[in-house]
Amino acid sequence: MNICVFLSAADLDARYTEPAREFAELIGKGGHTLVWGGSDVGLMKVMADGVQDNGGRLVGISVEFLAAKARTNADEMVIAADLAERKAQLLARSDAIVVMVGGTGTLDEATEILELKKHGMHAKPVVLLNTAGFYDGLKQQFARMEAEGFLPLPLADLVLFAEDGASALAYIEGAL
Repeated sequence: MNICVFLSAADLDARYTEPAREFAELIGKGGHTLVWGGSDVGLMKVMADGVQDNGGRLVGISVEFLAAKARTNADEMVIAADLAERKAQLLARSDAIVVMVGGTGTLDEATEILELKKHGMHAKPVVLLNTAGFYDGLKQQFARMEAEGFLPLPLADLVLFAEDGASALAYIEGAL
């Protein structure tokens, strides 16, 4: 299975890197492919290392202005012209999407994927991996959106908030 993971390229502390390593190990040992932003820095590197070290494949989709940071030993590396093309290729090349901790770029990717799903542009399972409660506020906001009628679909049909990588992977495997 090709699992797209949106996540930060920042160097982060152990409360984020350790769960990322654990999730990467599950992906790799499960024989899955990580489809990710292709960077060989920060949390993106942690995930790629963990997947590769445990027998998984790597498909990176980088972008021209970040190509210098692209991982050189990925199984496949695509350089997209811009961020819009990158997001489209990440979605097209994946069977499921997991959103891990990240900044505005990760949040942009997450909301675009959910918007596309809301409009029936894809039916792939989407998981927000809520490491260390990172997405508690977003979960609360989505619940409010649902309660006040802003979501045309039940929140549970759009996304699962998982507390750990094992739960995220179990959900994805059960949905496919």
